[in-house]
Amino acid sequence: MALTVLLSLSVSGSIPKDAQTLTAKPNIVFILTDDMRKDDLKYMPKTRSVLKAKGMSFSNAFVSNPLCCPSRATILRGQYAHNTGIWTNKNVGRRAGVGQAYRNKGNEKDNVATRLDAAGYRTALIGRYFSGITNKTFVPPGWDYWFSAWGGYFDYGANDQGTIRHFGTKASDYLTDVESRKTRMFIGTSVARGKPFFAYVAPKAPHPPSTPAPRDRHAYDGLKAPRLPSFNERNVSDKPPWIRKLPRLSDAKKAKIDNHAEKRAESLQAVDDLVAGVVGKLRDKRVLGNTYIFFTSDNGFHHGEHRIPAKKARPYEEDVRVPLLVRGPGIAAGHQAHKLVLNTDYLPTFTDLACPSSRSCNNQNYSYVADGRSLRPVLKGNATAWRSAVLLEAHHTPEGGATPAYSGIRTSSTKYVEYAGGKRELYFLGHDPYELRNKYPAAKPSAGLVSRLQALRTCAGVDCRAAENRQ
Repeated sequence: MALTVLLSLSVSGSIPKDAQTLTAKPNIVFILTDDMRKDDLKYMPKTRSVLKAKGMSFSNAFVSNPLCCPSRATILRGQYAHNTGIWTNKNVGRRAGVGQAYRNKGNEKDNVATRLDAAGYRTALIGRYFSGITNKTFVPPGWDYWFSAWGGYFDYGANDQGTIRHFGTKASDYLTDVESRKTRMFIGTSVARGKPFFAYVAPKAPHPPSTPAPRDRHAYDGLKAPRLPSFNERNVSDKPPWIRKLPRLSDAKKAKIDNHAEKRAESLQAVDDLVAGVVGKLRDKRVLGNTYIFFTSDNGFHHGEHRIPAKKARPYEEDVRVPLLVRGPGIAAGHQAHKLVLNTDYLPTFTDLACPSSRSCNNQNYSYVADGRSLRPVLKGNATAWRSAVLLEAHHTPEGGATPAYSGIRTSSTKYVEYAGGKRELYFLGHDPYELRNKYPAAKPSAGLVSRLQALRTCAGVDCRAAENRQ
């Protein structure tokens, strides 16, 4: 059969434009926004058109620790925060910023980049990495192309392949647009070199100050933030004391929340253009049919729910639930998946997609086994057994306000959270999806749920998957 195909190609004198989809390793583009809520997708029509309508959307995608740096460490390593050791965005022990702590803990020696690089992929990080890196010209191992930026949307610095560059205030310097150009350049170069590629693309938007591109400054004038049933919650007597002490939102605070929501939506327009540009570049280079595109966020954000005017890092749905869209070969267009998925799953998914017919990607003297699981069976529509719970965890951080450290378990119908100091929250999400009625202590979680939480908060590798699966 192979000989027949080769002979036919030699007779025709050309290779079909999609022939690579039959033989080559798939390309992977992972687009990670910053502080984007699940419901922010309504402001991104191009992304919905080229990814959601052409691929799979996930209704139950979560992050375990809803804070930028811990979530990104989890994504890169496929591990819960209690295994990456990264809990905060701030300096650790006044000795090193979190990015340097991530490096000092050895996390850069074995992660998604080093594993895919070893599997023959050309790899790139374009956008946000971690804060607090002291050696800004260093390019971590495993990355073939590196463009990490810090600062604002204008007038910022970047490590461009080991060289510090400064970008100014011209329209062409707008950060998301620069990242878009860098991504498309990387795709073109990789295709020209005939290598499969992995692009980790991490735009800053819609993270504060949520500066839109000049062309988008009035795209959503007058927009109001969502008014969920939990917005400016009237009765918080069931909530822990750090929520009870929050005053109801004044008109001035509501106006500030709305103004920020407007800027966030406008800043996402350039990300929408980035996504469309990436899909267009893949199509132009005739590799779209052999490329998986993932689109998600590192954590959610509050718009006044439970009286919380902003920020993240809490175990509420607005913080831990994120968008997830995936398009690629073999994925049914327009399908919605309801499985519980987590940001621990990306690394094992990418290595599984890179090596579907062998275990070479997962069997190369790695220093650890990922806590997550491959989403490949879900993407292909043949998943059978699957997790029924995920772990939520965080340390006390300034980003979380007065919220103590916590660990919690979230199933498809229940959320139970234990805080340092003894406070508890229990929600039956099937009847109370907006977490308006904390049932603890009038109702207690089942012994099995508490036992699973105890197992999850210290689990590692296969033990995490076993505890997530246990009923």
